[in-house]
Amino acid sequence: MTELFSKSARDALLGPLLDSGWEIDSDGDVLEKTFTFGDFTEAFAFMTRAALWAEKWDHHPDWSNSYKTVNVRLTTHDMGGLTSLDAKLARKMDQLLT
Repeated sequence: MTELFSKSARDALLGPLLDSGWEIDSDGDVLEKTFTFGDFTEAFAFMTRAALWAEKWDHHPDWSNSYKTVNVRLTTHDMGGLTSLDAKLARKMDQLLT
């Protein structure tokens, strides 16, 4: 079963994500990032690739798309905060950019 991150685990495991532009919301329960692409097609392609991983892992982002921008918010709703699933999906989203 997935558990909420402790403060020390969150700092250690999310550090590289924070270095790559992810942010933790003021409540400490959501990991968020805005991705900007060259155009709508690139943004939508990114969302499609990310959606396949989210479905595979049964962990779905809260996200929105406006033209070439994708806003992503990750949290584990049934746990009420951040877990390893959020970090895993955030890392995958960053990998999809390369």
